[in-house]
Amino acid sequence: MWESAGVAYAAILLAVVASVVQAQGVQINFETYKEVEYAGYDGWYNNRAHPEWGIADSPLTRRLPSHYQDGTYEPSGWDRPNPRTLSELTMKGMTGMGSFRNRSALLTFFGQQVVEEILDAQRPGCPREYFNIQIPKGDPEYDPDGRGGREIPLLRSRYDMSITGFSPNFPRQQLNEITAFLDGGLMYGVTKAWADALRLLSSESGKRGRLASCFDQGVAGCVAEVAGSYPAYNTIGLPMANPPPPRDHYLKPSQRFFKLGNPRGNENAFLLTFGVLWFRWHNYLADMIATKQPDWSDERVFNEARKWVIATHQKIVLYDWLPDFLGENRKPEVYKGYSSAVHPGVTHVFQSAAMRWGHTIVPPGVYRRSRVKGDGTCDWRNTTIFTSPHTKGQYFHGVRTCNSYWNSVDPHEEGFEGKVKDLDKFDGVEEFLLGLSSQVTEREDNIITEDLRGRVFGPLEFSRRDLMAINIQRGRDHGLPDYNTARVEYGLPRRETFADINPWLFNGTYVAHGPELLANITEFANANNWTTDKCDIWVCGLLETTEAGPGELFGAVIKDQFERIRDGDRFWYENEKNGLFTKGEIEQINNITLFDIIKSITKITNDDMQQNPFIATDSPCFQPKQLSQLDMEPCTPDYVDKTVDFKRETFDYFTGSAASYILTFMALALFIIGCIAVLIYMARDRQKREAAERNRHRKATTAKSSKDGATIFLATEYVGKKEGERSVQVKLGTGKQIKVLNDRGKLLRTIDLRNHNQLVLYVEADQHRTRMAIHVPKEYDLILNFDYTADRDNALMQVEDFLGAVEVGRRRQEMKSKDLMSSIVTKADRQKQLEKFFRIIFAQAFKEEKAREDISAFNSKDAKDVLTCELTRAEFAESLSMKPESLFVEQMFNLVDKDGSGYINFREFLDVIIIFAKGNPDEKAKLMFDMYDVDGDGKLSRDEFKTMLKSMMDMVNTEVEQSQMDMLVDSMMEQGGVKDREQMTQQDFINILGEHKQALSNAALNLGANVLSPGDAARNQTVLKRDNTALRARKTIIRAYQGTDERNGGASKDRPSRKIGEGLKVDTIKVKKYTTNPVMKKFNGFKRYIQNYRLHIFWLTLYTLVTIGIFAERAYYYSVEREHAGLRRIAGYGVTVTRGAASGMMWAYSIILVTMCRNTITHMRETFLHLYIPFDSAIALHKIIAMTALFFTVMHCVGHAINFYHIATQPANDLTCLFRNYFHYSNELPKFHYWCFATTTGMTGVLLFLIVAVMFVFATQYARRYVFKAFWFTHNLYPILYILTVLHGSGNLVQEPFFYYFFLGPAILFTLDKLVSISRKKVEIPVVKVEHLPSNVTTLKFKRPTNFDYKSGQWVRIASAALGDNEYHPFTLTSAPHEDTLSLHIRSVGPWTNNLRKVYDPAKMQPDFGYPKVFVDGPYGEGHQDWYKYPVAVLIGGGIGVTPFAAILKDIVQKSAQGAKFNCKKVYFLWVTRTQKQFEWLTDIIREVEEKDKNDLVSVHIFITQFYQKFDLRTTMLYICERHFQRISGRSLFTGLNSITHFGRPNFESFFDTLQDEHPEVNTFGVFSCGPPPMTYTADKACAAMNKFDGASFIHHFENF
Repeated sequence: MWESAGVAYAAILLAVVASVVQAQGVQINFETYKEVEYAGYDGWYNNRAHPEWGIADSPLTRRLPSHYQDGTYEPSGWDRPNPRTLSELTMKGMTGMGSFRNRSALLTFFGQQVVEEILDAQRPGCPREYFNIQIPKGDPEYDPDGRGGREIPLLRSRYDMSITGFSPNFPRQQLNEITAFLDGGLMYGVTKAWADALRLLSSESGKRGRLASCFDQGVAGCVAEVAGSYPAYNTIGLPMANPPPPRDHYLKPSQRFFKLGNPRGNENAFLLTFGVLWFRWHNYLADMIATKQPDWSDERVFNEARKWVIATHQKIVLYDWLPDFLGENRKPEVYKGYSSAVHPGVTHVFQSAAMRWGHTIVPPGVYRRSRVKGDGTCDWRNTTIFTSPHTKGQYFHGVRTCNSYWNSVDPHEEGFEGKVKDLDKFDGVEEFLLGLSSQVTEREDNIITEDLRGRVFGPLEFSRRDLMAINIQRGRDHGLPDYNTARVEYGLPRRETFADINPWLFNGTYVAHGPELLANITEFANANNWTTDKCDIWVCGLLETTEAGPGELFGAVIKDQFERIRDGDRFWYENEKNGLFTKGEIEQINNITLFDIIKSITKITNDDMQQNPFIATDSPCFQPKQLSQLDMEPCTPDYVDKTVDFKRETFDYFTGSAASYILTFMALALFIIGCIAVLIYMARDRQKREAAERNRHRKATTAKSSKDGATIFLATEYVGKKEGERSVQVKLGTGKQIKVLNDRGKLLRTIDLRNHNQLVLYVEADQHRTRMAIHVPKEYDLILNFDYTADRDNALMQVEDFLGAVEVGRRRQEMKSKDLMSSIVTKADRQKQLEKFFRIIFAQAFKEEKAREDISAFNSKDAKDVLTCELTRAEFAESLSMKPESLFVEQMFNLVDKDGSGYINFREFLDVIIIFAKGNPDEKAKLMFDMYDVDGDGKLSRDEFKTMLKSMMDMVNTEVEQSQMDMLVDSMMEQGGVKDREQMTQQDFINILGEHKQALSNAALNLGANVLSPGDAARNQTVLKRDNTALRARKTIIRAYQGTDERNGGASKDRPSRKIGEGLKVDTIKVKKYTTNPVMKKFNGFKRYIQNYRLHIFWLTLYTLVTIGIFAERAYYYSVEREHAGLRRIAGYGVTVTRGAASGMMWAYSIILVTMCRNTITHMRETFLHLYIPFDSAIALHKIIAMTALFFTVMHCVGHAINFYHIATQPANDLTCLFRNYFHYSNELPKFHYWCFATTTGMTGVLLFLIVAVMFVFATQYARRYVFKAFWFTHNLYPILYILTVLHGSGNLVQEPFFYYFFLGPAILFTLDKLVSISRKKVEIPVVKVEHLPSNVTTLKFKRPTNFDYKSGQWVRIASAALGDNEYHPFTLTSAPHEDTLSLHIRSVGPWTNNLRKVYDPAKMQPDFGYPKVFVDGPYGEGHQDWYKYPVAVLIGGGIGVTPFAAILKDIVQKSAQGAKFNCKKVYFLWVTRTQKQFEWLTDIIREVEEKDKNDLVSVHIFITQFYQKFDLRTTMLYICERHFQRISGRSLFTGLNSITHFGRPNFESFFDTLQDEHPEVNTFGVFSCGPPPMTYTADKACAAMNKFDGASFIHHFENF
């Protein structure tokens, strides 16, 4: 940059130079001072009748009929020879032949700038359509190795996509991006914005109306001695054309270019020369106008100067250049005035063929020379290291055309002061003009210089192309017809043979190679059936060339085109009606020549250049010699000292992307792994903290004896590979026992040491040294792990001391961890062995073929293991689904263990099983008798009989008061005729069984299904005769308090008051026989699944179909409808996958919000819609949708990984076309990291990936179990997810965003739903009481808030202050509306409820602080609250599903006590439970109901489902006892309730059937069920079956858990 003094000096110098130029340059007498209508920039309204004619970006004009292959858009020429072949055949030759007419090189390149003024159809279309040129195999320049398959890249031109290219009526019409007029687009651009970017825009004196120069930018050395400077550099980033210079083969910044009106004006140094000439001419005129009109504004001065520049350009082109270009016989017709009927549009044939005739006279290079010196000679400038850096010090006269492409600025900047060392400054424009005017251009013939035919610039991937082949292919792209069609259309005669085209050329008189050329053409034509009717216009039109210039066809086309441009231009300078110029001014314009302008803007005088620069004949310094390609530097990639085979260079666009591509996806993969690692770390950290807590507890309890004197230590037991570990307490003693308990003290295992003489202790001797195992013969080993070695050693010492104390031998064996784990027998190993044991037992006892087939696969080792296997007491109890300490187990085990070994071997177990398989009732009764005949004297005492009954009751966890037991025994012994005896014989026992004895014929020893695999369990139900009771147990009909007479049709006089109703029967379902056909098994299972989940399947199927449809729509669109689109062509079906997946994601991530609308779902479930929509499965559907979203997310990401690779391999211009909203400089190649991190879509995509990874990793069951708070936090990142999704689509990278189509509806619903939750009152309430009940049920009682009104059967959402006040879970209220407190019975089945149970533990409650408070949201309604609306209500509760009915039963009690009146007259409560001991709290409620139910409103039936069927050996005795006790007391023996206890599952259909008979006046029954889906479905099915018949309707309301 110049210092201020230098700038001032330059300004003074510029002013002086300007005054000198003014003195020697053109002097204009301006006569127009009024405001006029200036020509527009874009051509609009030039023609008022047709304002769109000739405008920028308008279709080219069809002067010839289109000849598309399909009549619409497919290129013509499908039956013509290969373009490259034709180029080699007809246009190849040596340069160095001068023009016949001495046309100058200045005329040639002036013609290029004329074309750039009226025509620009070079930009390819969007999407890109490649129309590559096949390179013939063995092509000497492009395929020298003969590999074949290579192509010259070529893109089809832009076309009017609005109305053309769709049918033969509107064939494809290519666009001209600039105006067709000579209206200054070359100097000012075709938009006002572009022109303003070129201007100085200053009102200062001496600057008004001027175009900005590099001097105005402060660039040192750019001031020329005359006329001032070069245009400003493109520092603002105008979108100038900027292909890679083939000499350098890399992209350069467009800021190096000068700002010109023509975007392609910097293509080569010679074209740039004319751009600078017109720039200087404008400023010359602007200074002249500003001087004469000091009051005019900058805008008006600029417009006036522009008007004169356009006018002088019009005159020179039409009346000076065009005649010399076409020849003197083709001067334009005399101007007759403007005609609005003349269309000025540029024709296709002009653009694609005729005007390209100038290519034949383009020289391989251009001279530069000085002005004429005093001695009449000139200096011819050589190239330098600045202009030819690749020639290694060898320099030449001319600037080589092929190496100046897009390095146009270098030869001009070479003259800047200080640019080149030891080189004096000079005006590059001046020297080029002098050189061009003195140089004779190439000869008018068919030969094209190699600078164009094979060395013209191309893209990076193909640096040098054949422009002649491109000319041919472009004509075909534009649908040009053949040569003869064109001649006929222009009124010229056909040429039937190639020899007829141009005898002048072919006769050899003027062109020596003419005869050889004709011979070659003829030979090729004959061999390839090529005729003049199949000849491209460019090929045969060029062959018409004569010494005068273009041939007949091209001459006619060019002359017609320029005359139409002139005559159709309302702003033409000769049109006096437009008011632009006076006659005097028009005359002045007609007198201005190009030489006058050159003299005005340079130091050139009459002595330095001829008057007509277009003809070199009169040049004062004629060229030293005719330049040829042999006289100049070679075109790269050839060099002075090196010639290469391939005349072009290639480029891999993925270069620079590989590292970022690999690292990015590795980082994303590692992020997922990192999330998993963090999750595992957090989980293990929590486990460690819990372990530390246990360790502290261990230190306090180690060596501490229990109340019974036993020693207890804590450890972690290894159960198996799948099962993992569990925390246990190991209790040594009392007696010869080692007991294993869980954290809560529940017994898990007992190791009886009475049958062992010695135990082996395995001790880990390597690694952590924290593990030990107690090897127990005939059982599985106890494997223990400790936190520290010291703890292990302490426990080991305690075990050894204990074994010594109980006189059991012990042997310590230290071993490596690997050996220890391979030596032990785990519980899972033992279980597999027991499965084999039971299979063989059943095969032998029941002769079951299927079981025999199973054991046929056993080898001899398996058989030996089974025969030597012995059951422990615990394993025997487990096989009976009973507790080891059960009296029944003890008696049965002692009976079976005949040898008293403390184990049951194979033969002992088989013997007892055979009795149940084949024995008669007396044998089975004897077995039971012997079990309890402890002393073996053949008699049972009264106490032993009581022991038998108590052991039976113990099986169902039932306790009976002593008075009741005495009453029952007395009654049974009285019935057997032994009332007064203290002992009974075996026959007496059989007599006591009485009418029930026959039931023993069907009694089996019901082994629990847990001893077999699931498939075996199913078979076992057949094997154990569970299904053989059809004759005796077709229905178990229990009529309330009926006697024998009643069952026989009589009446019982001593029957208690009826509690259930006359004729009402409650059946247990007969057990159906299982089929052994595996196909039918699967079919039945499938059928039951369909029945149970029909609504779920329907909605899931509907969701799946919609999802598939959404995916398929986008996939089809991009596969078929957008098959030829650019991105689809680049990425292939990857776009199909990613766009389909994107739509699937948008749908899934949107619709998932619906499943989160809790309030809406709560409301809808109370409507009739709950019959058709499984609202209770909202969470399950939420998970399914989430997995769908994850699936599409993975598909989308993987697809984009592939797509990004394809995108990163594409040319930058192609990507600009595809992604128009993403700007990058023309010298920048967007790499993968640009698309991924520098675009809105890419960056948000990466962030979305991270968010989704975090959310899904922490949404796993593992995370919810161990780090629930992390799950809750990460799951609440969904607002960020949706924000990023919106931003992701807003980038418009591939398509317009339409996420809102899916998102708006669910988002609005979700927002409204959230607003309801926010507005609802949430109350913080203290917990007043907590109880831990069996079956992991926790009772919470808390204060009832003020104004908290609810109905029995409703539910609330609660959150705990200790577990997060924003995490709410729904639970049914078990309190009644009249109670002062609210109560919940919560079963621990998941992470939150498990944590709740731990937090609300009465044993850990601190009196000073109390329990953590809860937050209550609700109440919410459900169907159960409407029980009172029906005359008869049936309440069916299963498992924990009884909770809503607890509140209802309490409410009934209250209403009954108050004598309240309501519609319901009768309530039947059916409680289905594994054992009533699990829910003793409900038994208390039922008892209270029975006591207060004075109006006989409620009937209760309890169904115990602990055993599969009634006729088990154990339950047979229970039935006998129940019947006896019911008769004598009117209450159930097991519950103490008036309700009857049943063993089995209820038959709802039978019950509903008799219910109608009991209540014939009732038209509608309300059925309310809550429990597992199979139970509610069975009830629903029964209701549906009843509704098929005439009579009452059964309305079913159900809830599942």
